[in-house]
Amino acid sequence: MPSPPEHHNFPVNIGQAAALSGVSAKMLRHYESLGLLGRVTRTDSGYRQYSESDVHTLRFIKRSRDLGFSMAEIAELVNLWQNRRRASASVKRIAQKHVDDLAARIEAMQAMQRSLQNLLHHCHGDERPDCPILDDLAGTAPASCHG
Repeated sequence: MPSPPEHHNFPVNIGQAAALSGVSAKMLRHYESLGLLGRVTRTDSGYRQYSESDVHTLRFIKRSRDLGFSMAEIAELVNLWQNRRRASASVKRIAQKHVDDLAARIEAMQAMQRSLQNLLHHCHGDERPDCPILDDLAGTAPASCHG
């Protein structure tokens, strides 16, 4: 997809805002419903019109989602970003908690991977019906299969 032009005439419609921000129109409406964009102006006929600031906020939200922040965290980050009197310690606290959560999720996934590798090691993978993987999933595996 070609990069958007550096200068664009604002306000833009929902399709243009989606293209400029990299956020789908559906998600754009969702973010608006969550209050992440503030009040979006509308034409007399009810069509949404997005400002350059709205598109910038959408890019901020998209980048935050790309980094795995939750919608609650993003709402807090958007508020802090728009508050020029913010304390950077508040932003760092949110980011540190997210890093800690990611580390815990990575460790849990690595534990799952180790368990599955152990089960794969004990599975003959042949024509016989006995299968330590299915036994483990069913809760009937012998204790020796858990390593």
